[in-house]
Amino acid sequence: MGQDRGVQGSIARNRATWNAMAHHWVGPGERSWATDEVTWGVFSIPESDVRVLPDVRGRDVVELGCGTGYVSAWLARRGARRVVGIDPTEGQLATARRLQGEVGPAFPLVQGAGEDVPLAAGCCDLVVSEYGAALWADPRRWLPEAARLLRPGGELVFLTGSVLHTLCAPDEGPAGPTLVRSHRDLHEVDYPDDESIEYHVGHGEMIRLLRASGFEVLDLVEMHAPESAPDSTLLSGDSEYLHVPAEWAHRWPVEEIWRARRP
Repeated sequence: MGQDRGVQGSIARNRATWNAMAHHWVGPGERSWATDEVTWGVFSIPESDVRVLPDVRGRDVVELGCGTGYVSAWLARRGARRVVGIDPTEGQLATARRLQGEVGPAFPLVQGAGEDVPLAAGCCDLVVSEYGAALWADPRRWLPEAARLLRPGGELVFLTGSVLHTLCAPDEGPAGPTLVRSHRDLHEVDYPDDESIEYHVGHGEMIRLLRASGFEVLDLVEMHAPESAPDSTLLSGDSEYLHVPAEWAHRWPVEEIWRARRP
């Protein structure tokens, strides 16, 4: 029961935080809906360079932590038979619904958390998460949920912040060239200036969790910034702050994409 209360507490906390921040992601959502190119992460690396997605034509897809829904829209335009976007936050889903009507295509949007998805077992061929559940849901809970949703032979593709970036990111300010966080203490990462709770585990632990959930690990792609990329910035209130210096991300991976299959 204590673990369940902890999970429900983190879901409620992250839901409240993302509802409060939803207006910051309207503009990025509109820009992403306006293009058909699938890109990944804060530096918008094209899928044509990364090559982690299977062919989605005629397949059923679930996105966990869809936010404004642009990844689901991209996959629907690529020919997925049915796409369902799952997100716990009303504000993000409201933006997604508006953009469905203004830009299209339309697909089901369901309010729910990655740790407890309100969909039937074996309902899809691909589970995808670009950040979303991959960062803000406990992997000890959302990875078994992803496995439950997938049919045999289905794949899981998710992007999250890299382990190295997490270890080099101080409580305040961007990551630097020094380790500031203990690798042994990774799991819940609670930044003092951020109301949300992030989840990070080391590569060995991630492999063990994927295997325990019934997955076969297919690939791990570590993501760097392109040489010409500007710094990654985000909004906080009405001000912009430095999120990831491009110089840092040229040298070290800022994100990682995992690909796994349910046998």
